Amino acid sequence: MRLFIGLTFPKKLRERIYRAARVLREEEMPVRWIGLDNFHVTLKFLGEVRSEAVPPIEAAMVKVASATKSFSTELGGFGAFPTIRRPRLLWVGLGATAALRCLKQDLEWSMGDCGFDAETRAFHPHITLGRADDRDGAGAFRGLDQLVADMEFSAEVKVRSVDLIRSNVSKDGARYRVLSSAKLDT
Repeated sequence: MRLFIGLTFPKKLRERIYRAARVLREEEMPVRWIGLDNFHVTLKFLGEVRSEAVPPIEAAMVKVASATKSFSTELGGFGAFPTIRRPRLLWVGLGATAALRCLKQDLEWSMGDCGFDAETRAFHPHITLGRADDRDGAGAFRGLDQLVADMEFSAEVKVRSVDLIRSNVSKDGARYRVLSSAKLDT
């Protein structure tokens, strides 16, 4: 099964994000939009995992979570990877606070003990809103930079748990299901 560790959000917050991103969805851009039920932040991608490896993963998550105080961070700011002029991914950002960075790093180390390779890319916490197809060239996204610059959205997010999430990929896109959660210390 394909797994990752991430943060999920209450439905009301996901609905607010979805409404705020409406102006992007209304543009004629070659983007496959993500449904609000799939909004999340990935902290550690695990990939294909055998079912017998799940209990040690969950135990490591609980150990990290119980040693981490719950915290708040800001959600806001729209952008794209790798660039706004030739996007592959459109997103809304999550504040990379010290607490969030520490949580991510602690999960990296604990998953290393479970046999997973450490992530070497820089951590840019975000919620994916859509996946772009840039085969039509940069012209397909003309004006996106100004559109994103004019968008306003912010929300405080209280991080209280981390989730082990299963990803089922099909021709219709990915569907995510939380397998288990580990609560942070309060």
